[in-house]
Amino acid sequence: MTHIHTDMPKFSDSDGERAVKAARTVVEGCVKDGEIPPVDLPKSFEKDGGVFVTLKTYPDLDLRGCIGYPEPVAPLRDAIVDSAISAATRDPRFYPVRKEELSALVVEVSLLTPPEKISVKDPSELPGKVIVGEDGLIAERGRYRGLLLPQVPVELGWDAQEFLMQTCCKAGLEPEVWKSPGTTFYKFQAEIFHEEKPNGNIRRQLLSDQDGLCH
Repeated sequence: MTHIHTDMPKFSDSDGERAVKAARTVVEGCVKDGEIPPVDLPKSFEKDGGVFVTLKTYPDLDLRGCIGYPEPVAPLRDAIVDSAISAATRDPRFYPVRKEELSALVVEVSLLTPPEKISVKDPSELPGKVIVGEDGLIAERGRYRGLLLPQVPVELGWDAQEFLMQTCCKAGLEPEVWKSPGTTFYKFQAEIFHEEKPNGNIRRQLLSDQDGLCH
């Protein structure tokens, strides 16, 4: 069963709208003329924060780019700008976005809480510590590391165990490695905002009706 997080949001709808508009501005600037325009963001975005910027085709909503900062290691303003550039031009899974694509792309911004290590005595306890519909996951083992945003298992209908397996795959590991004591998991939450259509209205994405993914 999907669990929906009910705590008061950290970011207002206005904050989310400005974050998406900023990401759109950066994507268009770097793709059209290689320049990064100034962005208009609240002072609260000067604090360090984690973020992912996702680009999807419209209306099919196929993934076109998704890169971000899993941890709060830079001011959120700067992280959004850099993630937008990266999603458009540096995602190794895709060729850089072309000018003619901009009018058929929607922008999504996921504002993240800091990752927290999931502590268990035995790996078999991990599925019970993961809430599908609320948690995103990071898997880490040696030099391998991979992340999946909380919207992914909701979109694909995964349970907690499948989510753990697929996060291992994202890290370049075998899916069953989640059962090994040598694999560490972290979880985080996200507030998700997205355009309903290219340059269209921006709304908060609830995981109960979510239609985006980054994998």
